[in-house]
Amino acid sequence: MESLPAEWESLLEEYGRQLRLGRNRSAHTVRAYLGDARSLLLHLRSQHAEFEIAQLDLAGLRSWLAVLSKAGAARATMARRASAARTFTAWLHHTGRLAMDPGPRLAAARPHRALPAVLGREQAREAMAAAESGAAQQDPMALRDRLIVEMLYATGIRVSELCGLDLEDIDRERRLVRVLGKGGKQRTVPFGIPAEDALDAWLVHGRPALATAASGAALLLGRRGGRLDQRQARTVVHEVVTAIPGAPDMGPHGLRHTAATHLLEGGADLRIVQEVLGHASMATTQLYTHVSIERLKKVHDQAHPRA
Repeated sequence: MESLPAEWESLLEEYGRQLRLGRNRSAHTVRAYLGDARSLLLHLRSQHAEFEIAQLDLAGLRSWLAVLSKAGAARATMARRASAARTFTAWLHHTGRLAMDPGPRLAAARPHRALPAVLGREQAREAMAAAESGAAQQDPMALRDRLIVEMLYATGIRVSELCGLDLEDIDRERRLVRVLGKGGKQRTVPFGIPAEDALDAWLVHGRPALATAASGAALLLGRRGGRLDQRQARTVVHEVVTAIPGAPDMGPHGLRHTAATHLLEGGADLRIVQEVLGHASMATTQLYTHVSIERLKKVHDQAHPRA
Protein backbone atom coordinates (compact mmCIF):
# COMPACT_ATOMS: atom_id res chain seq x y z
CA MET A 1 0.00 0.00 0.00
CA GLU A 2 1.34 3.41 -0.96
CA SER A 3 2.15 5.64 1.98
CA LEU A 4 0.85 9.07 2.89
CA PRO A 5 2.36 11.67 5.23
CA ALA A 6 1.94 10.75 8.89
CA GLU A 7 -0.47 13.64 9.49
CA TRP A 8 -2.68 12.43 6.64
CA GLU A 9 -2.71 8.89 8.05
CA SER A 10 -3.84 10.37 11.38
CA LEU A 11 -6.51 12.33 9.55
CA LEU A 12 -7.83 9.14 7.91
CA GLU A 13 -7.88 7.39 11.29
CA GLU A 14 -9.96 10.23 12.72
CA TYR A 15 -12.26 10.11 9.68
CA GLY A 16 -12.71 6.37 10.15
CA ARG A 17 -13.69 6.85 13.79
CA GLN A 18 -16.26 9.43 12.78
CA LEU A 19 -17.75 7.04 10.23
CA ARG A 20 -17.92 4.20 12.74
CA LEU A 21 -19.02 6.04 15.85
CA GLY A 22 -20.52 9.30 14.64
CA ARG A 23 -22.39 7.93 11.63
CA ASN A 24 -22.73 4.30 12.71
CA ARG A 25 -21.46 2.95 9.39
CA SER A 26 -20.77 -0.76 8.97
CA ALA A 27 -17.21 -2.07 8.92
CA HIS A 28 -17.56 -2.76 5.19
CA THR A 29 -18.71 0.79 4.45
CA VAL A 30 -15.93 2.30 6.57
CA ARG A 31 -13.31 0.29 4.67
CA ALA A 32 -14.75 1.40 1.33
CA TYR A 33 -14.95 5.08 2.30
CA LEU A 34 -11.45 5.09 3.75
CA GLY A 35 -10.13 3.35 0.64
CA ASP A 36 -11.68 6.00 -1.60
CA ALA A 37 -10.38 8.84 0.59
CA ARG A 38 -6.89 7.32 0.49
CA SER A 39 -7.10 6.91 -3.29
CA LEU A 40 -8.09 10.57 -3.66
CA LEU A 41 -5.26 11.80 -1.45
CA LEU A 42 -2.68 9.63 -3.22
CA HIS A 43 -3.84 11.01 -6.56
CA LEU A 44 -3.61 14.62 -5.40
CA ARG A 45 -0.16 14.09 -3.94
CA SER A 46 1.01 12.45 -7.18
CA GLN A 47 -0.12 15.58 -9.03
CA HIS A 48 1.48 18.03 -6.61
CA ALA A 49 4.20 16.84 -4.23
CA GLU A 50 3.59 19.79 -1.90
CA PHE A 51 -0.18 19.45 -1.91
CA GLU A 52 -1.98 20.41 1.30
CA ILE A 53 -5.43 19.30 2.43
CA ALA A 54 -6.66 22.89 2.51
CA GLN A 55 -6.05 23.08 -1.26
CA LEU A 56 -8.53 20.32 -2.12
CA ASP A 57 -10.98 21.75 -4.65
CA LEU A 58 -13.44 20.74 -7.34
CA ALA A 59 -10.73 20.50 -9.99
CA GLY A 60 -8.81 18.00 -7.86
CA LEU A 61 -11.92 15.87 -7.35
CA ARG A 62 -12.70 15.89 -11.07
CA SER A 63 -9.12 15.02 -11.91
CA TRP A 64 -9.28 11.98 -9.61
CA LEU A 65 -12.54 10.75 -11.16
CA ALA A 66 -11.13 11.30 -14.66
CA VAL A 67 -8.20 9.01 -13.91
CA LEU A 68 -10.57 6.34 -12.58
CA SER A 69 -12.76 6.65 -15.65
CA LYS A 70 -9.80 6.26 -18.02
CA ALA A 71 -8.77 3.16 -16.08
CA GLY A 72 -12.12 1.61 -17.01
CA ALA A 73 -14.13 2.03 -13.80
CA ALA A 74 -17.81 1.16 -14.26
CA ARG A 75 -20.54 3.79 -13.95
CA ALA A 76 -21.70 2.30 -10.65
CA THR A 77 -18.15 2.46 -9.29
CA MET A 78 -17.76 6.06 -10.42
CA ALA A 79 -21.04 7.03 -8.77
CA ARG A 80 -20.06 5.32 -5.52
CA ARG A 81 -16.64 6.96 -5.42
CA ALA A 82 -18.08 10.38 -6.15
CA SER A 83 -20.48 9.87 -3.24
CA ALA A 84 -17.60 8.81 -1.00
CA ALA A 85 -15.62 11.90 -2.01
CA ARG A 86 -18.57 14.15 -1.13
CA THR A 87 -18.82 12.53 2.29
CA PHE A 88 -15.09 13.04 2.84
CA THR A 89 -15.02 16.70 1.78
CA ALA A 90 -18.12 17.45 3.87
CA TRP A 91 -16.29 16.06 6.91
CA LEU A 92 -13.14 18.04 6.09
CA HIS A 93 -15.21 21.22 5.85
CA HIS A 94 -17.11 20.44 9.05
CA THR A 95 -13.86 19.93 10.97
CA GLY A 96 -12.38 23.19 9.66
CA ARG A 97 -9.80 21.66 7.33
CA LEU A 98 -11.48 23.10 4.22
CA ALA A 99 -12.72 26.66 4.02
CA MET A 100 -15.34 25.63 1.43
CA ASP A 101 -16.77 22.24 0.57
CA PRO A 102 -16.38 21.44 -3.17
CA GLY A 103 -18.30 18.15 -2.84
CA PRO A 104 -21.83 19.38 -3.62
CA ARG A 105 -20.63 20.59 -7.03
CA LEU A 106 -19.12 17.21 -7.93
CA ALA A 107 -21.27 15.26 -10.35
CA ALA A 108 -20.79 11.73 -11.64
CA ALA A 109 -22.73 9.64 -14.13
CA ARG A 110 -25.57 7.82 -12.46
CA PRO A 111 -25.22 4.05 -12.53
CA HIS A 112 -27.52 2.01 -14.74
CA ARG A 113 -30.10 0.41 -12.51
CA ALA A 114 -30.46 -3.08 -13.92
CA LEU A 115 -33.69 -4.84 -13.12
CA PRO A 116 -32.98 -7.62 -10.61
CA ALA A 117 -33.61 -11.25 -11.50
CA VAL A 118 -36.53 -12.71 -9.56
CA LEU A 119 -38.24 -16.06 -9.28
CA GLY A 120 -41.71 -16.59 -10.66
CA ARG A 121 -44.36 -17.59 -8.13
CA GLU A 122 -44.26 -21.24 -9.22
CA GLN A 123 -40.46 -21.26 -9.13
CA ALA A 124 -40.54 -19.84 -5.61
CA ARG A 125 -43.00 -22.55 -4.56
CA GLU A 126 -40.72 -25.21 -6.06
CA ALA A 127 -37.69 -23.78 -4.25
CA MET A 128 -39.48 -23.79 -0.90
CA ALA A 129 -40.82 -27.30 -1.56
CA ALA A 130 -37.32 -28.54 -2.42
CA ALA A 131 -35.94 -27.12 0.82
CA GLU A 132 -38.80 -28.71 2.80
CA SER A 133 -38.26 -32.07 1.12
CA GLY A 134 -34.56 -31.96 1.97
CA ALA A 135 -35.44 -31.44 5.62
CA ALA A 136 -37.90 -34.35 5.76
CA GLN A 137 -35.39 -36.65 7.50
CA GLN A 138 -34.90 -34.13 10.33
CA ASP A 139 -31.21 -33.64 9.52
CA PRO A 140 -30.10 -30.53 11.48
CA MET A 141 -28.29 -28.94 8.53
CA ALA A 142 -31.21 -29.55 6.19
CA LEU A 143 -33.62 -28.09 8.75
CA ARG A 144 -31.42 -25.00 9.00
CA ASP A 145 -31.20 -24.66 5.23
CA ARG A 146 -34.96 -24.85 4.93
CA LEU A 147 -35.34 -22.06 7.49
CA ILE A 148 -32.81 -19.91 5.62
CA VAL A 149 -34.73 -19.92 2.34
CA GLU A 150 -38.16 -19.76 3.97
CA MET A 151 -37.25 -16.80 6.18
CA LEU A 152 -35.49 -14.87 3.40
CA TYR A 153 -38.45 -15.28 1.07
CA ALA A 154 -41.09 -14.72 3.76
CA THR A 155 -39.58 -11.51 5.12
CA GLY A 156 -37.40 -10.03 2.37
CA ILE A 157 -34.69 -9.26 4.93
CA ARG A 158 -31.01 -8.97 3.98
CA VAL A 159 -28.70 -11.94 4.47
CA SER A 160 -26.67 -9.91 6.99
CA GLU A 161 -29.87 -9.25 8.94
CA LEU A 162 -30.81 -12.93 8.84
CA CYS A 163 -27.43 -14.09 10.10
CA GLY A 164 -27.51 -11.46 12.84
CA LEU A 165 -30.80 -12.68 14.32
CA ASP A 166 -30.86 -13.87 17.92
CA LEU A 167 -33.45 -16.15 19.51
CA GLU A 168 -35.00 -13.22 21.35
CA ASP A 169 -35.60 -11.41 18.04
CA ILE A 170 -38.34 -13.87 17.12
CA ASP A 171 -41.89 -13.30 18.38
CA ARG A 172 -43.30 -16.76 17.66
CA GLU A 173 -46.75 -16.01 19.05
CA ARG A 174 -47.35 -13.09 16.67
CA ARG A 175 -45.05 -14.41 13.89
CA LEU A 176 -42.83 -11.33 13.89
CA VAL A 177 -39.08 -10.90 13.58
CA ARG A 178 -37.18 -7.89 14.94
CA VAL A 179 -34.42 -6.89 12.52
CA LEU A 180 -31.42 -4.61 13.02
CA GLY A 181 -30.87 -3.04 9.60
CA LYS A 182 -28.48 -0.60 7.99
CA GLY A 183 -27.39 2.32 10.14
CA GLY A 184 -28.51 0.47 13.28
CA LYS A 185 -32.17 1.06 12.41
CA GLN A 186 -34.57 -1.48 13.87
CA ARG A 187 -37.77 -2.67 12.23
CA THR A 188 -40.31 -5.46 12.71
CA VAL A 189 -41.25 -7.78 9.84
CA PRO A 190 -44.00 -10.44 9.77
CA PHE A 191 -43.57 -13.97 8.46
CA GLY A 192 -46.10 -16.60 7.43
CA ILE A 193 -47.07 -20.10 8.47
CA PRO A 194 -44.59 -21.98 6.23
CA ALA A 195 -41.70 -20.00 7.74
CA GLU A 196 -43.17 -20.62 11.19
CA ASP A 197 -43.21 -24.38 10.50
CA ALA A 198 -39.57 -24.24 9.36
CA LEU A 199 -38.66 -22.23 12.45
CA ASP A 200 -40.37 -24.67 14.84
CA ALA A 201 -38.67 -27.67 13.22
CA TRP A 202 -35.27 -25.98 13.47
CA LEU A 203 -35.71 -24.98 17.10
CA VAL A 204 -36.94 -28.41 18.17
CA HIS A 205 -34.85 -30.81 16.06
CA GLY A 206 -32.10 -28.77 14.44
CA ARG A 207 -30.54 -26.12 16.62
CA PRO A 208 -30.21 -28.26 19.78
CA ALA A 209 -28.14 -30.78 17.80
CA LEU A 210 -25.64 -28.13 16.68
CA ALA A 211 -25.58 -25.75 19.64
CA THR A 212 -22.44 -25.47 21.74
CA ALA A 213 -21.30 -23.25 24.57
CA ALA A 214 -20.05 -20.81 21.93
CA SER A 215 -23.42 -20.54 20.15
CA GLY A 216 -24.75 -17.84 22.44
CA ALA A 217 -28.17 -16.54 21.45
CA ALA A 218 -27.63 -16.86 17.68
CA LEU A 219 -30.72 -18.17 15.90
CA LEU A 220 -28.92 -19.78 12.96
CA LEU A 221 -25.78 -21.85 13.48
CA GLY A 222 -23.00 -23.25 11.36
CA ARG A 223 -21.89 -26.87 11.40
CA ARG A 224 -19.55 -26.25 14.35
CA GLY A 225 -22.12 -24.39 16.41
CA GLY A 226 -21.01 -20.82 15.76
CA ARG A 227 -23.23 -18.10 14.33
CA LEU A 228 -24.09 -18.76 10.67
CA ASP A 229 -21.73 -17.04 8.25
CA GLN A 230 -23.23 -15.02 5.39
CA ARG A 231 -21.21 -16.99 2.84
CA GLN A 232 -22.79 -20.22 4.04
CA ALA A 233 -26.25 -18.72 3.65
CA ARG A 234 -25.42 -17.60 0.11
CA THR A 235 -24.25 -21.10 -0.78
CA VAL A 236 -27.47 -22.60 0.58
CA VAL A 237 -29.69 -20.29 -1.46
CA HIS A 238 -27.63 -20.77 -4.61
CA GLU A 239 -27.83 -24.56 -4.36
CA VAL A 240 -31.58 -24.59 -3.71
CA VAL A 241 -32.46 -22.18 -6.52
CA THR A 242 -30.16 -23.64 -9.20
CA ALA A 243 -31.93 -27.00 -8.76
CA ILE A 244 -35.17 -25.40 -10.07
CA PRO A 245 -35.53 -25.75 -13.87
CA GLY A 246 -35.43 -22.38 -15.63
CA ALA A 247 -34.75 -20.40 -12.44
CA PRO A 248 -32.20 -17.56 -12.67
CA ASP A 249 -28.97 -17.99 -10.73
CA MET A 250 -29.30 -16.00 -7.51
CA GLY A 251 -28.32 -15.72 -3.89
CA PRO A 252 -30.08 -14.30 -0.83
CA HIS A 253 -30.47 -10.86 -2.40
CA GLY A 254 -32.38 -12.49 -5.24
CA LEU A 255 -34.88 -13.89 -2.74
CA ARG A 256 -35.18 -10.39 -1.25
CA HIS A 257 -35.97 -9.03 -4.73
CA THR A 258 -38.43 -11.87 -5.27
CA ALA A 259 -40.22 -11.24 -1.98
CA ALA A 260 -40.62 -7.53 -2.77
CA THR A 261 -41.87 -8.22 -6.30
CA HIS A 262 -44.40 -10.80 -5.17
CA LEU A 263 -45.68 -8.48 -2.44
CA LEU A 264 -46.32 -5.74 -5.00
CA GLU A 265 -47.87 -8.15 -7.46
CA GLY A 266 -50.15 -9.31 -4.68
CA GLY A 267 -51.43 -5.77 -4.13
CA ALA A 268 -49.22 -4.55 -1.27
CA ASP A 269 -48.84 -0.78 -0.91
CA LEU A 270 -45.44 0.55 -1.94
CA ARG A 271 -44.88 2.18 1.46
CA ILE A 272 -45.58 -1.10 3.22
CA VAL A 273 -42.98 -2.81 1.04
CA GLN A 274 -40.55 0.02 1.83
CA GLU A 275 -41.06 -0.59 5.55
CA VAL A 276 -40.67 -4.37 5.19
CA LEU A 277 -37.42 -4.02 3.22
CA GLY A 278 -36.03 -1.28 5.45
CA HIS A 279 -35.34 1.13 2.60
CA ALA A 280 -34.49 4.67 3.68
CA SER A 281 -35.68 6.07 0.35
CA MET A 282 -38.89 5.34 -1.52
CA ALA A 283 -36.89 5.68 -4.76
CA THR A 284 -35.10 2.42 -3.94
CA THR A 285 -38.36 0.58 -3.38
CA GLN A 286 -39.83 1.94 -6.62
CA LEU A 287 -37.33 -0.18 -8.56
CA TYR A 288 -39.58 -3.16 -7.82
CA THR A 289 -42.53 -1.53 -9.54
CA HIS A 290 -40.45 -1.59 -12.73
CA VAL A 291 -39.74 -5.29 -12.18
CA SER A 292 -43.44 -6.02 -11.89
CA ILE A 293 -44.23 -3.98 -15.01
CA GLU A 294 -41.56 -5.82 -16.99
CA ARG A 295 -42.98 -9.16 -15.86
CA LEU A 296 -46.48 -8.00 -16.79
CA LYS A 297 -45.29 -7.00 -20.27
CA LYS A 298 -43.54 -10.34 -20.74
CA VAL A 299 -46.67 -12.29 -19.79
CA HIS A 300 -48.79 -10.07 -22.04
CA ASP A 301 -46.45 -10.62 -25.00
CA GLN A 302 -46.59 -14.37 -24.49
CA ALA A 303 -50.32 -14.69 -23.82
CA HIS A 304 -52.20 -12.02 -25.78
CA PRO A 305 -53.10 -12.96 -29.38
CA ARG A 306 -52.51 -9.40 -30.59
CA ALA A 307 -49.45 -8.60 -28.51
